[in-house]
Amino acid sequence: MSNDTAEIAREKQMGGLGAEATRAIAVIDLTDFEERRAEITDQLWTAATEIGFFQLAGHGIPQEQIDAVFALTAGFFELPEPVKAQYPLVKADNAGWESLSQVRPSIGVPDQKESYQITRPHMTGRWPSEAELAGFTTAILDFENQCWQVAMRVLSCFADRLGLPREHFTAAHDPGSEHYQSTLRLLHYFAVPAELRDVPGRWRAGAHTDFDCLTLLFQRDGQGGLQVCPGKEMAEQQWTSITPSSALITCNIGDMLTRWSDDLLPSNFHRVRSPGADEYQGERYSIAYFAQADRDAVIQGPQGVYPPVTAADFLAERVRANYRPQG
Repeated sequence: MSNDTAEIAREKQMGGLGAEATRAIAVIDLTDFEERRAEITDQLWTAATEIGFFQLAGHGIPQEQIDAVFALTAGFFELPEPVKAQYPLVKADNAGWESLSQVRPSIGVPDQKESYQITRPHMTGRWPSEAELAGFTTAILDFENQCWQVAMRVLSCFADRLGLPREHFTAAHDPGSEHYQSTLRLLHYFAVPAELRDVPGRWRAGAHTDFDCLTLLFQRDGQGGLQVCPGKEMAEQQWTSITPSSALITCNIGDMLTRWSDDLLPSNFHRVRSPGADEYQGERYSIAYFAQADRDAVIQGPQGVYPPVTAADFLAERVRANYRPQG
């Protein structure tokens, strides 16, 4: 069984309700990063190896910028569907708009959301016009660069701990390269229809692991649902809810970094559950930055546990397993 086949087999086992478990999700302050690098590295490594999820404070992205990008995100998804359909997702480029098209093996039905992917080298002809959404392109590209900077700081700490050159992962995520494939994803989860409220076992996004090295997730206060289940091989599904915060960035390790770290850094399952009877039932917005190594980057851990593979080949296999065409 190939690694990808094994991964999908695991994912298919993760569709149940499971049980709730309380775990502490570390909040790590990046303030005075260079002066505190050793301390921050220790905190990141502990959080990453124990749970695979952590939240960042002091990350340096101004709150007003985050709020403005969320406003633009809502503005994009409020565009008429024929307008958004002018910029359809092209899977090979991971760029463009899609709706109800991602089917998780864990649940076998489409995630209840729409999204718009921004991958720098592939955006020609895929931006809404200034007439459709003024200021969108400039603001989104600036925000994507801010996300890249935060992600590279975190990855440099992991490089230190793995005994790799400090800039090892930064060199493999080059925004100026035609092979750059890190992606900023704007997400809109649909409001829960009245007839489906309180129906158990429904998910806004089914259980899955991320394909990348590191995910940065921006959420809004009060728009919860994200849950994590540490331990891919756990027989009992113990899910922990992560409280959303407009001020913190929620981060998790992806499959690519698990392989690159010779399995030292785990990529853990997570999902977005539908809200309970006493919770906010309306639309949910989030923004994710996926730090994915450039297509021509070669992934191999310092101990050589796995054979080398290009990031393009690694990612293509994972994407093919998780998408299917509409209809």
